Amino acid sequence: MKKILIVSDGAIGNHFIEGVIGTHTTENVYYVISPKDTDGYSGYNPSRFKFFNFDPTSYYKISNILKTDFTQAILAMENQTELRQTISNIRALKPNIRIIALDLWNSKSQDDGVEWINMRQILSLNLIDRLPNIPVLAQNIGLGNGEIMEVLVPFGSSFVYRHIGSIEQNNWKIAAIYRNRQLIIPSDQKMIQPNDILVLIGEPSVLKSVYRAIKRELGQFPAPFGSKLYLYIDMAHEKAHSISELVRRSVYIQRKLKKPLLIKIVNPSSVEILRMIKSYATKGVEIEILYKISMDDDFILNDIKKHHIGLFIVSQSMFARTSIREKLYEGNVPVLKLANRSFSQLQQALVILGDDNHVEHISTTVFDVASQLGFNLELIDYTIEERENITQSIEHFSNLSTIFSKSITVVKTEDNPIRFLREYDNFLQCLPFTRKMFQSPLKRLFATDPEILYMKLDNYHQLFIPTQI
Repeated sequence: MKKILIVSDGAIGNHFIEGVIGTHTTENVYYVISPKDTDGYSGYNPSRFKFFNFDPTSYYKISNILKTDFTQAILAMENQTELRQTISNIRALKPNIRIIALDLWNSKSQDDGVEWINMRQILSLNLIDRLPNIPVLAQNIGLGNGEIMEVLVPFGSSFVYRHIGSIEQNNWKIAAIYRNRQLIIPSDQKMIQPNDILVLIGEPSVLKSVYRAIKRELGQFPAPFGSKLYLYIDMAHEKAHSISELVRRSVYIQRKLKKPLLIKIVNPSSVEILRMIKSYATKGVEIEILYKISMDDDFILNDIKKHHIGLFIVSQSMFARTSIREKLYEGNVPVLKLANRSFSQLQQALVILGDDNHVEHISTTVFDVASQLGFNLELIDYTIEERENITQSIEHFSNLSTIFSKSITVVKTEDNPIRFLREYDNFLQCLPFTRKMFQSPLKRLFATDPEILYMKLDNYHQLFIPTQI
């Protein structure tokens, strides 16, 4: 049984005492020093509440109460001078007791050993919590540093209609879901609905990123990854004709997405090709040239951060280089690998459904890209037997199609999907950008996972989308 001292001299303190009476806990005993007469309170248990009416600034009077062994003291007083004197009295008699005091004057001292509750800060935080699109942070739970957050999921969120199990939760977790004023305990099979309230726990810096991902607006690709497109050209490894096609296709994509494009040229070797590239330098297209670089340089990662890159464009041959893929994976940015096929004539984007739930990680981005570029969207289901994860993925895509007002086609085939898709003339394959793409050639030889075998469709355009938030 813990004994707690409460000192109150005003309306706020009286409300606090009434609130404590209403908690109905049996674990604490409260000694209340208050000018309000005991008869003013009702509904309390006399065995748990002991009331005293005297001036707490009186050292003699309060010393008699402090002969009791208190766990902590809570002071809710509206007279600053009397509050300071009461703290001094308590400290003189109980130097190690935990003191929590209400600060109405924003005048707390950092070295007095008192835990101050700043009234102005509490009021401002409560007002901020009422603003739209502002995360609600737990102030009096845990550390109060933002490790507990409440987020409303808007109708057009990238989290809508996703299964909990498909959301990679590193250094954060969905702790609870509130729907229609009812608590739902999360499980892998639970699906997030529009207007759900999610309670998140995790590292404060990670939760800020999660909040932005949840609140992300659809139809804004390459957001939330970034705001610019980036075409990487290494003239030491690219042929002149390939460079010309890369630039032309990238400028076409830039005009379709209506986002700035940065063309980064390294190891320049041809004045004629440079002139050709510079001829595309218009509003929205910027060109930078970098001399004498090696693959050990971190300029790619630095550029991704510096320029807020949201889509990295490379050639088929450049993406085949492991060193380039490693840096792009580390950069956590979508990568569009352009093949030697027309891009302006593309009419469809497709996703191969695999055993993992990785496709749900990228689904919103896939819809976003397909909608903005005007592509039809196909899901390739290459097994005839029913699998729960495949059924969930198709359900997820079907729900998203309602949000985007864009229909999808599910193609079922018993054939090897790689062999099946090679019969297609042209398409954009969308797939998760995972560590699977760094498997050794020997492991790839016996693999059946389409994510590992992405190189088998290397002659088609491919969009690699990160699964990390």
